[in-house]
Amino acid sequence: MPFVLIRLAGSATRDQKAGIVADVTSSLVTRLGKNPAAVQVVIEEVSTENYGAGGQLIADRDSPAQPLIAKGDAHAEPRP
Repeated sequence: MPFVLIRLAGSATRDQKAGIVADVTSSLVTRLGKNPAAVQVVIEEVSTENYGAGGQLIADRDSPAQPLIAKGDAHAEPRP
């Protein structure tokens, strides 16, 4: 039974989270042949005041909307 934990710095809308759950489930079904009913996805939202990267709080960055990872590249290195 696959279990996926996703932590987000900041928040997402209910529709965005529903899309994430659907996409992750679909990927595990397609790539690993898993039963969609067995896939568990948990999304944790972490306040940007409680999340740091590159030695500083995300809330203190010049452009808080800037993603930590380039869009579409889950394996990219975090942006400076």
